[in-house]
Amino acid sequence: MMWTHRRVLTASLVGTAVEFYDFYIYATAASLVFGPLFFPSTSPATQLLASYASFAVAFFARPLGAAVFGHYGDRIGRKSTLVVSLMLMGGSTLAIAFLPTYQAIGFWAPLLLCLMRFGQGFGLGGEWGGAALLATENAPPGWRARFGMVPQLGAPVGFLFANGLFLLLGQYLDDAQFMSWGWRIPFLASAILVILGLWIRLKITETPEFATMLERQEAAKAPAIAVIREHPGALLAGTFAAVACFAIFYITTAFALGYGTATLGITREHFLVLQLVAILFMALSIILSGWWSDTRSPRGVLIAGCMMSVPMGIAFGPLLGLASDSAILLALSSGLFAMGFVYGPLGAFLPSLFPVRLRYSGISFAFNMGGIFGGALAPIVATALVARWGTSAAGLYMSAAAALSLLALLTRNRARA
Repeated sequence: MMWTHRRVLTASLVGTAVEFYDFYIYATAASLVFGPLFFPSTSPATQLLASYASFAVAFFARPLGAAVFGHYGDRIGRKSTLVVSLMLMGGSTLAIAFLPTYQAIGFWAPLLLCLMRFGQGFGLGGEWGGAALLATENAPPGWRARFGMVPQLGAPVGFLFANGLFLLLGQYLDDAQFMSWGWRIPFLASAILVILGLWIRLKITETPEFATMLERQEAAKAPAIAVIREHPGALLAGTFAAVACFAIFYITTAFALGYGTATLGITREHFLVLQLVAILFMALSIILSGWWSDTRSPRGVLIAGCMMSVPMGIAFGPLLGLASDSAILLALSSGLFAMGFVYGPLGAFLPSLFPVRLRYSGISFAFNMGGIFGGALAPIVATALVARWGTSAAGLYMSAAAALSLLALLTRNRARA
């Protein structure tokens, strides 16, 4: 049994690590190189905003992926659906490595980039929900939140691989080499991680709860429709509970990287080092949140995380604006530490909102709709707000997102926490 649990947890962790690696290399490249390479030459600020707009495309594709993969995940099974979603996401990421630039093919370049970004988001729409269920539906009594936080650790692991690779490239390539071909290497490397993820996932079996549901012939004919009709309150609560984690993460990573390098004049490699140190605080808080959730409740820990995030957001902008290493590191570390407490418990909280027969669709919809509200426009809105009102506005954006998630959690029936 212990070996089975290890294999399941490894499969959920590796899959989400690959998923977030793919997403983060795009976010990093969007902040650093996609603007001048794939969009018309106007002003650097306009190119950066256009690059962030392409970044947002995936968030709008994710609910569509959630509908499709959720349907099959609730009718056919978690395992097979996860394999297909990983292949689609990995294939789209790999294809970006071979795209020609705007200088080579004009407007076809941003169109193809957005198409591949759509494929990333579509695959990711079914990835996180399946990985969370793979862990929680195999958890022994009293361990649901700790099992549920394992796939959440894929976020810092994927981030470390993604930004670590960009950092290494910066050490060995000059700016001209990096802009010419070096940025393509992280997208090529994703193929290795996808193969590893597939190899592990093909060795696992279906979750016990889903297998029991199939034996009882309780599968829904149209899970997505059933979720909307039968559990609208749970869907809304789950959606807005997830808003804070997306807003916090993409402002402390994608926005902060773009702002630090373009506005503050910090070198790319130096800022990546600061982010790599800060992400360790997120990994720590995810682990702590899992243990705490099993002793209290996932909902209670999420509430505490949102309450922590409101003052964090107020302090974030002024700290970032100081432009010193210590202040920036404090801003990033505190932001990502708070993010772990509004993200780690979601792996156990969201599945608790829906019955087994609708769970894949329900949590995938909620999580990915939360991504639209919290993450899709975060770098764009933060960049625009900062241009007008200064860095404090970016932090207040996070505080507002945390307050919205807090309201959703407080209004959710405690019995379903």
